[in-house]
Parts: sequence; structure tokens; C-alpha cells
Amino acid sequence: MVAAKRADFDAIAARYGISPVTARLLRNRELRTEEEIGRFLSTDLSALHAAQLLPDAERCAGILSERIREGRKIRVVGDYDVDGVTATALLLRGLRFLGADADYRIPHRIRDGYGINDAIIDEAASDGVHVILTCDNGISAAAQALRAREKGMTILITDHHDIPFDEESGEAVLPEAEAVVNPKRAGDYPFPGICGAFVAYKVLTLVFEALGRTEEEAQKLLYELTLLAAVGTVCDVMELKDENRVLVKDALPRLKDTQIRGLKALIGVTGLSGKDIGTYHLGFVLGPCINATGRLDTAARGVELLLTEDEGEALRLATELKELNESRKNMTAVHVEEAKRMIGDHPDKVPVVYLPEAHESVAGIVAGRLKEAWHRPVIVMTRSEDGVKGSGRSIPAYDMFRALSAVGDLFTRFGGHPMAAGLSMRTEEDIGLLRARLNEACTLTEKDFEEVLHLDMELPPSYVTTELIEEWKKVLEPYGNGNEKPLFAARDIRLLRARTLGKDGKVGKYTVQDAQGRSHEMILFREKEAFDAFLAEHFGREAAEALYTGTGNPPDMKIKIAYYPDINEYRGQRSVQLVLEDYRI
Repeated sequence: MVAAKRADFDAIAARYGISPVTARLLRNRELRTEEEIGRFLSTDLSALHAAQLLPDAERCAGILSERIREGRKIRVVGDYDVDGVTATALLLRGLRFLGADADYRIPHRIRDGYGINDAIIDEAASDGVHVILTCDNGISAAAQALRAREKGMTILITDHHDIPFDEESGEAVLPEAEAVVNPKRAGDYPFPGICGAFVAYKVLTLVFEALGRTEEEAQKLLYELTLLAAVGTVCDVMELKDENRVLVKDALPRLKDTQIRGLKALIGVTGLSGKDIGTYHLGFVLGPCINATGRLDTAARGVELLLTEDEGEALRLATELKELNESRKNMTAVHVEEAKRMIGDHPDKVPVVYLPEAHESVAGIVAGRLKEAWHRPVIVMTRSEDGVKGSGRSIPAYDMFRALSAVGDLFTRFGGHPMAAGLSMRTEEDIGLLRARLNEACTLTEKDFEEVLHLDMELPPSYVTTELIEEWKKVLEPYGNGNEKPLFAARDIRLLRARTLGKDGKVGKYTVQDAQGRSHEMILFREKEAFDAFLAEHFGREAAEALYTGTGNPPDMKIKIAYYPDINEYRGQRSVQLVLEDYRI
């Protein structure tokens, strides 16, 4: 689907000194007013919304600052994903700098499950903790908040997840904590889409302010901690809009020179030292290493990595995290292939796969890979200590939470939202019943299984220059959720020559000619075998092979493409390269 939004692109281009094409790309990102465009283009952290606007943030900071002055023991309770780990680490670094007696706990993914629980409350009470401060969790912990108060402790909640509501009245149900800081609460906060680490950072700035810590060293620390908030933002797949974009855009260039030793060590062991780090590296290189500790071990190792000031310890922990992530990737690949073999070439409308030997923490990743392969909702079940557990990933046409709710009698626990869910069942014998009932009730059609590709516009490749791409890098990046990389359509692209690249032969490099007769280099990074099969089907196997060998006289091989342009640098020369994303005859 090609965007068809209207605006005075020439006027926008003149106002901001950009190309009309770039102006159209801004409009495609739902930016209408000068204020919206100005915030999008801003790189100044002064454009962040005031922390005081967060409901209960000043109250939370006031209580924390008082307890720090009194020397009371504070325990931070985080979460085992990247957002929770970065939130925990930045709070601990900030609170300890302020002289607080502070430690932390991270729930164990398998033993404890998500969020603060009774055991953590009881342990804190027996340890003489006076204040429990949650981050990236707690908004649903009404019973735990009450338990903490009954045991004489102060509980402060900072979170960003959806607020529970009473189904009858429709009103929000908040835990009875001394402060509940959440951007999704009704109030004056202008952008509810920030992550747990960003919420925690904003509260921390108010604690520094309340304690009068405005000296250069304190401000330097707070500025460095924005890096952790940015990592949490990208890895929790927050939309890169509004202040999220400002935060991440400011942080990315500073990551390669970070003074956080653990982060620097992780950048080093993953081969990114000295390189420009983008959202891809956070989401697919660094983030998964931090996440792997919470999946296969304890997320405390990730927190310790981000807290340590010892270079040797930082290197040891970073290496362990990288190795854990490699193990997780290998496990995931094995189970994805196993699941594909089990399901075969004709999957159900809602495939439900049982992988008894899979680690339950990778079930969601496997489900996500299968969903991408088949573009249909998938549930992956694994064996657990008390029965079977599963994770589901869905597509826009299928509300997984509603579908599971309809068969809720099969579960001991379940929860989630339209695009993802988690569930527990008593025995593996119930899996077949779950599969049958979900598919019997499923109303999805073949059209629902067609993935929709959203394109910015039709743009002939001959229009694209290295200068235009540089402008996009400056104006549009960083790319991510809510601000995808520009994607264009072009027709009558003629294939002239091809060669195979990469150690495993999975990359295709093509010389093509556009409708204006100009030649371009085009590259395909994924699913090359599918593209080769497509060419053989429509132009004949001999012609498709001749494209690679340069022999024979290939026919007029013209296709339509979806692409994004990039700059290829080779031996000091810079040229436009088309990255192929999709194709049609």
C-alpha cells in the first residue's frame, strides 16, 4: 500500500530547507503542524517534556529525597528484560551517587514470573528495607503494594505499562502505593509512550533537584544515564516519536564514547568499538545480550554489568552475556526448524506447536519467527515444572488475547494483548484441545494472511542521489518503531546481471536498469532462494541461471520492486545502492 497523504510539500521544504521528497516523508509520518515537525527535527534534550508533568513524579521524588537524607534502606525492584535492567541500573547509579543506602532485586523469569511478588516483599521486610521502589513494573501489583504497607514499608511505583481498569465502571485501578508514577495515568503528561527506564530517569532527575544536586559532576552523571534510558527505549520497541526520538537521537552518537564501563565492554566484545552505533545495533546486537541473562540465567548479571566500575569485571560479564546470547540464538534456530518440520507445508490458521525440550524463555522468540515466516498467529508451548507454558505472537487481523479469553477454561494462567500473549496449562494433553478449539473458532480468511507492505511513494531510482540519502540520514534518522526506514516503489526495473555474495551464498547483488535507462546496483540481503525461484517461475530456469552466469541471452526480465536506497562505499567511491525489500512481476 502506497501512502497518499496530502500537504504543501514545496512550502514545507522551503520552511525547513529540505527536499520536497523529504517533506513528503515527514508528512507520511503523521507530522502536520510546525510544532510537530519542529519536535521531530529537534536534537536538543531541552525539548524533553518536564518530569514534573508525570503524575506523582514530584511526590515520589520528594519521598525518596527525604528517605535518603534519613539514611533509610531503599530497594529497587526491576524486571528481567532490557528496559527493566537499564531502569534498575540507572536508578542504582543515581541513588548511590546521592549517598543512598540502595540495593536491588530482579524477579527470576521462571521462578518468580513478571513483576514484584509476595516473596520479594517478605524478603525486603526481613532485610530491614524501608522503601521499595519499582521500575518497569508494579502498576498491576495492588496486592503486593498492600502487603508492603502492612509490613510497615513505603512502596513507590514507577512503571509505563497499561493501567488495569474495573470492567464494570471502566475506571482505572491503581495500587495503594505512596506514589504511582506512570505516563499513562490521566493527567497532563503529553506523551504516554515512554519506557520504564525513561520514567525512572525522569523521577531520578527530580530527586537530584530536590536534594539540590545541581553541580557539574551531578549533571554529568545524569547526562550519561540518558544513554541507559535510550537503550531501554529502543530495546522495549517504543515508538521513536516525540521525546523518545529526541532522547535516542541525542544518545546514539555518544554511545561509542560512553563512560559506563559495562556498556563500553559490551560494545567492545560485540565488535562495535569505534563504530557509529544505530538503533539496529541496540535492538539486535547489544540488547539481546542483556536480554539473554534474563532468559537463560538471572538478569542480575545484566544489572551488575551496567553497575561495575572495574574494567576487568566489565569485560568478564560482557563476554559471558555475549556467550549466553550466542547460546540463545542457537537454541532458537534449532527450535524454529524443529517447529517448521512438525507443522509442514500446510499450517493451521492458528498453529499451536509443542516443543517439550525448548527452554520456556525462548518460546516467544520462536513464535515470533514462525509468525513472520507464515504471517499467521502462532502459539509455541513448552514443558514447565508445573505443567506446560506457552507464548503466542499474532498478526493485526487476529486479536490473540480475545481468542484466548474465549477458551480461558483451559488455562491455569494467561495474559497479554491483541498481538502477544502468555499462557499456562496443567498437562500437555490439553494442547491438542487448545489447537482444535482455537482453529474451530478462527474466522481468518486467506486475505488476512497476506502481509501488507506500506510504501512511502513511487520514486524512480534515477531521482535518488547520495546527497538526498545524506539528507534523510540527518533529518529522518534514527529509524525504528513508529519511524520506519523510507520504502519506495519502482516499476519497469530490468535485471541485467547478478552474482552471489556472502560466505553462505545468501546475498544477491544485481545490476539493474530503470525505466529512464539508467543503471544501478541493487542488493538483496534475505530470502535469495525465494527470489531465485520467483525469477525461474516467471522467466524460466535457464534465463534465471543465465543472469548469474552471464551466458546465453536472457529475456527482458522486468519487475516491480519495493526498495530503500543506501550509500555503498567501496575503495573510496560512494554510490547509490538499492536494497531490495519486495518484488512483483
